[in-house]
Amino acid sequence: MDTELTMETIACPDCDLLQDIPPLPPGGKARCARCGEMLVHQRVDPLNRPLALTVAAALALLLANTTPLMGLSAVGRESSTTIMGGAYEMWLQGSEITAVIVAFCAVIAPAGHILFMLAVLLAVRRPPAPRWVGEMLRSAHFMQPWSMTEVMMLGILVALVKIAQLATVIPGVGMYAAGAFVLLVSAVMVTFDPREVWKRVEWADGRPPPELVEAATDGSRR
Repeated sequence: MDTELTMETIACPDCDLLQDIPPLPPGGKARCARCGEMLVHQRVDPLNRPLALTVAAALALLLANTTPLMGLSAVGRESSTTIMGGAYEMWLQGSEITAVIVAFCAVIAPAGHILFMLAVLLAVRRPPAPRWVGEMLRSAHFMQPWSMTEVMMLGILVALVKIAQLATVIPGVGMYAAGAFVLLVSAVMVTFDPREVWKRVEWADGRPPPELVEAATDGSRR
């Protein structure tokens, strides 16, 4: 029974071979016995490190949306705007669809992704995690492809190159914060392991996760 609780059965994504994966040490990897495809990579700190990075990303996103993205100075006139301010100006100029897309992909989707990740990472700190954690994790996975802050940053860089000869561009705090947000989100995705979350989520029938049962059994034996 102990062996069944500590082993995890995974199908290889390439050759579909079912195989039992034993508990791995931090940094350990498991490869398919038939084709050599990597099945599992045990992160060194799959929950605490992503939580710290996610909190930092939330702060960076807050700064990116509340401080000026950049300023322009031309012919003695200066102006600055935020991300939402730029979307609002598009709306006023008649580009409603573009304004909505920019607001969703540059503000709403990144904020939703970070909020869902924070909810997941905070809830699993005291296992067993409630079942709604699974829904939060699915929602974060859904929001991630729509979070296109890096695309916005690329568009800004292209625009800066084009208008550099016409006006003086002054990068604002929001631009640096948006760049930091892109890097932090990438770091979260590299260090986060959703398997560790699912191991701590309460089962649909109300049973605690098998890992917790095993831990409690080992503790009682000692």
